[in-house]
Amino acid sequence: MSVVSESPTRPFATGPIPVKIVIAGGFGVGKTTFVGALSDITPLTTEAAMTTLGEGFDDRGDVSTKTTTTVAMDFGRVAVDDAIVLYLFGTPGQDRFGFMWNDLIQGALGAVVLVDSRRIEDSFPALDYFESRSVPFVVAVNRFGGQMFHTVDEVREALSISTQVPVVSTDARGRVAVKETVLSLLDVVLQRALAKAKTN
Repeated sequence: MSVVSESPTRPFATGPIPVKIVIAGGFGVGKTTFVGALSDITPLTTEAAMTTLGEGFDDRGDVSTKTTTTVAMDFGRVAVDDAIVLYLFGTPGQDRFGFMWNDLIQGALGAVVLVDSRRIEDSFPALDYFESRSVPFVVAVNRFGGQMFHTVDEVREALSISTQVPVVSTDARGRVAVKETVLSLLDVVLQRALAKAKTN
């Protein structure tokens, strides 16, 4: 008597597809808040108290009331459906922790670059980083206190962002706004993949 296996025909174990997304930007732009707003789990954060040792290294600028800072990464997880799980990794914002970005970006599908329109110039390092590595990304202007200090078009012009890169308005505190921002990134990734497939 023959035994017929009832196991799935696919040779590998099934389960949700993990999708890694990096949330980047300058110091105090809302990366930790962004991750926390969307995550299904309590986010893993590496917040440390800011001390006088950081003086001369960390420019608080318009976020002088900030008392903690991310020193390694933020991590969150959100199930899109039974097939896809997003893993969100927030980068540290200070230049002195920039060496960690290469590790955090490994295997990432794309990135969200958060911008504080009060400190637009702080976004250049993140933009340069992803552009130089051809990583798909979107730019999200965070509405601090519900306010936009510059329009999306003004931010695009100030940062010389390509028309191929979406620039959107978001609120890092709101789950719906954050979800829409992430969906805009996934759309960019999909469109790039389709364009690449057509050329092959």
